[in-house]
Amino acid sequence: MKHLLDIRDISSGEINQILRKTDQLKKKREKPLQEKETVMIFYKSSTRTRISFEVGIRQLGGNLTFLSKQQSQLGRGETPEDTIKVLSRYNDLAIFRVHDHKDLVRMKKASKIPIINALSDLLHPCQALSDIYTIKQKKGNLKRINLTFLGDGSSNVCHSLINVAEKTGMNVKVTCPEEYEPEIKGEYKIERDPEKAVQKVDVLYTDTWKSMGEEDKNIDLFKPYQINREIVNKSKKDSIVMHCLPAHREQEITSEVMDGEQSVVFDQAENRLHVQKAILSLLNMDSD
Repeated sequence: MKHLLDIRDISSGEINQILRKTDQLKKKREKPLQEKETVMIFYKSSTRTRISFEVGIRQLGGNLTFLSKQQSQLGRGETPEDTIKVLSRYNDLAIFRVHDHKDLVRMKKASKIPIINALSDLLHPCQALSDIYTIKQKKGNLKRINLTFLGDGSSNVCHSLINVAEKTGMNVKVTCPEEYEPEIKGEYKIERDPEKAVQKVDVLYTDTWKSMGEEDKNIDLFKPYQINREIVNKSKKDSIVMHCLPAHREQEITSEVMDGEQSVVFDQAENRLHVQKAILSLLNMDSD
């Protein structure tokens, strides 16, 4: 891989390579980033993404420089192209968390080093790759796994789950308000009734109903799509429950479910570290 901006830009074979490399790195420490420099610039705040990348880079032997947008000249109007052209001369790898996905596309065209999308308003590929690794851990395979996403179908996480499902043979169903259907093309089904949407599914997945910058969003629209015990009981007996965090308990998911036996939420969060280490290890930092 040269970049990871969008799961649609990598092959099924590369996804399988990431999953295999993750298994390998969980068993044995390697130092593929020895003497490599990484820069991370985040436009938005972060807990899991930032810390998992920072810890992973150190464990892989690399060096890291972190800046918020306001600590960089991007916060004063420097163009994404000018920023990455300079960063390419100092670093071997760049990781960005942005608002507009188009900023990443612009930087990719001007960059001489690999770029990783650590979240944009449109996509969250590292999260989705970690999610399928977790599903594979719990279910043994990915083909013909039925996943239902409940809540805001227009979220970056839902978009990336749809993208990764097409590459791995999973089936995705989205149950959400009409105003918040996915904004990308892909192979997925819409089911407005959440009780029907979760029948015979292997994975129930939700995300926060109100992301950063969405303070005016009407969350009352999403209340029928809460993952609670009644909804979980309508799925398969061995179904698993996922949430990419942070969670607003008793809104999109109840504490009873999130802390229950079917929840894999914290395994899912841990796997961000392992999968991102695999991604970092497999990026081609030596090609121009």
